[in-house]
Amino acid sequence: MRMNKNIKKIDGGVCAVSDVKAGGIREGKYGLSIISFPKSMAVGVFTTNKIIAAPVKHTKNIVENNDLKAIVANSGNANCFTGSKGEEDCKNIVKSVSNKLKIDKNEIAIASTGVIGRKMPMKIMNKLIENIKLENSNKASNNSAKAIMTTDTVPKECSIEITLNNGAKVKIGGICKGIGMIAPNMATMLCFITTDAKIEDKKLLNQSLKDAVDKSFNMVVVDGDESTNDEVILVSTGKVDVLDDEVLDPNFQEGLNHLCTRLAKMIAKDGEGATKFLEVTVDGAKTYEDAKITAKSVISSPLVKTAIFGGDPNWGRIVAAIGYSGVDFNPDNISIAISNKKKKVDLVKNSEILGFEGTDNLKQAEKLMQSKNIKILVDLHIGDENATGFGCDLTYDYVKINSEYTT
Repeated sequence: MRMNKNIKKIDGGVCAVSDVKAGGIREGKYGLSIISFPKSMAVGVFTTNKIIAAPVKHTKNIVENNDLKAIVANSGNANCFTGSKGEEDCKNIVKSVSNKLKIDKNEIAIASTGVIGRKMPMKIMNKLIENIKLENSNKASNNSAKAIMTTDTVPKECSIEITLNNGAKVKIGGICKGIGMIAPNMATMLCFITTDAKIEDKKLLNQSLKDAVDKSFNMVVVDGDESTNDEVILVSTGKVDVLDDEVLDPNFQEGLNHLCTRLAKMIAKDGEGATKFLEVTVDGAKTYEDAKITAKSVISSPLVKTAIFGGDPNWGRIVAAIGYSGVDFNPDNISIAISNKKKKVDLVKNSEILGFEGTDNLKQAEKLMQSKNIKILVDLHIGDENATGFGCDLTYDYVKINSEYTT
């Protein structure tokens, strides 16, 4: 991912913002993370699944009607489809955090991830809340990221500094988790983002987050399932003005897009059982929506994903996925190529087939398919819009992990 000259990678994760404290703690399969900050404007994007977990319901209401001072998240239990008991447990966790941090219950967002339909182990949760320690440091952010891991194999965090058009500098940091039940419209994923940007218009801040999520987390597909617990929360502590004549500085939006895309790629690379990272870019679409739909169609295809795992440049599966995407294009004028970091091979060029069996192009593609990072490039040659999706291969280990998840 090419870095804009106005965006600089820095250390700190969510704690890159100076007023933010974080911490994470685990006991067995259960983890707890808390992020605290001065009273701040917050916005969120949430799952579109009709089955909505208790913490999502709680947080949607809190974020819509209040500023925040803290986010608490647990792993190991989704607190979903647990009825009134789940709602009660959700409120009790918030109450315990409220007492610990000495802040109002209505200033706390909550998120959960883990097994659906299981009672929350409240004794463990209360113990974790009691023992967790918060501080502003790289380690604190990393511990916070580790605490929300489930089948994740690595913690996921990122932080950047952006130089605005007026020369001021603003920081954005984020942590996330998620590697399974990953599908468009977010996934079994949680993401918490902090920034010292000042955007007093909540609608503008919310639109900024939605734009970033649309280009990043909503373009990740691991297995096509959509979770009940997805949350992305953006917290603005309001120290650095990012508005220019009431218009959002474009460098801030590009920075937020960049951070979310980096985190989205981390999720895709760490997909359950994944051995290869897959990126699908669609150019030449009539509309951005068409480009997005086509990229999702290819990256969601189980046949494409298994071909990636097997190192098979079966571009016919890509053609099929483009065809059933439902978007407008001319089948007699499309192009498909495969590339890695070093080389690109055309398989179909303006609908001329270059990847017949036995051709040099197909042999080169077979070699490229052994790479850990693979790109599929599609050109519909019907417009100027483009979009990129992120995913991974579908492996034996994915089946093993998910067949034994609760046992």
